[in-house]
Amino acid sequence: MTDPSLRLPAEWEPQAAVLIAWPHADTDWAERLAAVETTYVALAAAVTRFQPLIVVVADGELQAHVETLLRNTKVDLARIRFVELPYDDTWLRDSGPITLKAGDASFQLTDFRFTGWGGKFGAEQDDALIAGLVDAGVFGHAAHKRIDWALEGGGIESDGAGTVLTTWRCLVQRHPEQSREEMSAILRDSLHAARVLWLDYGYLEGDDTDAHIDTLARFAPGERIVFQACDDISDPHHDELQRMGVELAALRTVDGRPYELYPLPWAKPILDKSGLDEGRRLAASYANYLIVNGAVLVPAYDDPADDEAARIIGTAHPGREIVQVQCRPLIWQNGSLHCITMQLPAGLA
Repeated sequence: MTDPSLRLPAEWEPQAAVLIAWPHADTDWAERLAAVETTYVALAAAVTRFQPLIVVVADGELQAHVETLLRNTKVDLARIRFVELPYDDTWLRDSGPITLKAGDASFQLTDFRFTGWGGKFGAEQDDALIAGLVDAGVFGHAAHKRIDWALEGGGIESDGAGTVLTTWRCLVQRHPEQSREEMSAILRDSLHAARVLWLDYGYLEGDDTDAHIDTLARFAPGERIVFQACDDISDPHHDELQRMGVELAALRTVDGRPYELYPLPWAKPILDKSGLDEGRRLAASYANYLIVNGAVLVPAYDDPADDEAARIIGTAHPGREIVQVQCRPLIWQNGSLHCITMQLPAGLA
């Protein structure tokens, strides 16, 4: 039985801030740090136009460096709060808090176990990040609930009204011993959801999250779903994403209606051009966008499809400014714009 006083808000609901962690030389970004910092600076500039930004930094030296970068690009530092904590990496969509909100404007920081995407990478510091932010007073008097079950924020989508969307490919990798029914029950209970919708198809080459939903399909206001499509029949993703599109068309709202679907264009293959993984395809998903107050920040990849993707996302999120953020540096580490951010509901911070 779910608690009706708590729910998982939709991303398009009012926000207090966006939370990020800044890359540094002791993270996996070290080899291309200068390049990825250009994306982080652009992200900070975009977010602070609309709302506050909380930046986790490893130490005071990094904070001073970040402040210099942002000051040089005329980012409003008055809208930025720095918090000094240790972290393994910067994918705060997955190590940050999944915040439930009650009708009385109280909050629960739901702190699932973070395993480095099924043990692929070291994650001890990232798993302790939420507790560190709580201890630093970032979230005021919000309740902090630890749940000893592996789940990443990028693995779930919420419509804010009790429906959660996720992928079987990801969660069966995290919990191979559990059935879909068992996992659905855990998700409903821990996220105070009424129902869980599953996708069996959909993946992106270069994605090491095992098909996080935020790279594939996103809820939008008005019972819409924006999703990454592929119309290139020669592309190895074509069959899988076509099947995912069929699955999405078969989903129904609580009232039994089909969702209004917004397929996104497909970027041309982007390959890693250096290092041991030269020739590796990178996961350029337009579905990995970030909603903020009054705007949607949309990934761009220097591809002819960038503008059309931005237009479609804008149509699905009417009344919001569309801001493109260059994300080609991010996909070298297998994620994009949404993956490095976590929104905080209004009133939380």
